[in-house]
Amino acid sequence: MSAGAGTGTFLEIQPSELAFPFELLKQSSCSMQLTNKTDHYVAFKVKTTNPKQYCVRPNIGVVLPGSTCDVTVTMQAPAMAPPDLQCKDKFLVQSVAAENGAATQDITAAMFNKEPGKVIDECKLRVLYVLTTAPGSNPEESELGSSSRSFTQENGTPNSTLLPSRSFGETGKEKSSEATTMISKLTEEKMSAIQQNQKLRQELDLLRKESSKSNGGFSLTFMIVVGLLGIVVGFILKKT
Repeated sequence: MSAGAGTGTFLEIQPSELAFPFELLKQSSCSMQLTNKTDHYVAFKVKTTNPKQYCVRPNIGVVLPGSTCDVTVTMQAPAMAPPDLQCKDKFLVQSVAAENGAATQDITAAMFNKEPGKVIDECKLRVLYVLTTAPGSNPEESELGSSSRSFTQENGTPNSTLLPSRSFGETGKEKSSEATTMISKLTEEKMSAIQQNQKLRQELDLLRKESSKSNGGFSLTFMIVVGLLGIVVGFILKKT
């Protein structure tokens, strides 16, 4: 039996350490390659000191002579970061000679039992965490923070080039609202003046008829109505 990592009697294992990208609340995976260095079939089994934290696929199998088997190890999403990102978890890859033509379903636990005269390779691999982002940091918040800082001068005052743009936008909205209100008001006044003008014209026609019947000329009332009509027309022309 040979101990250590990387190579043994039956298998060459790459890499010699399992490095997982570490990010809180996010799964990560890495892989290892098991290469059969012999001329006969080799059965393997992968074990870990923390089986609840890792999923190994496949965790058992048979490697044909001169071929390579890829094993994927998935780490569950960590809820917190360990001190100094130091991980104590380890993996153990056991390998033993198998009968020619053996398949995965032919592998039994007894094949890896240690017995006198039986050669079983054991290669240990430790786990490393590779930090991708600072623990507890939020990439979206970091981007927002850097964007906010880019708009601020070194002395802490906001970038003045942004202020006129924002002020101009607000002023434009206010002016647009005032113009809309003014147009609506003028339209209402114009309609009211037109209605009054029509009413005065009707009264004027009525007075003309009455005046022609009574004395055939212009009465004082008719003159007053004409004056009022002139005032209304002038008011309309001024507003428009």
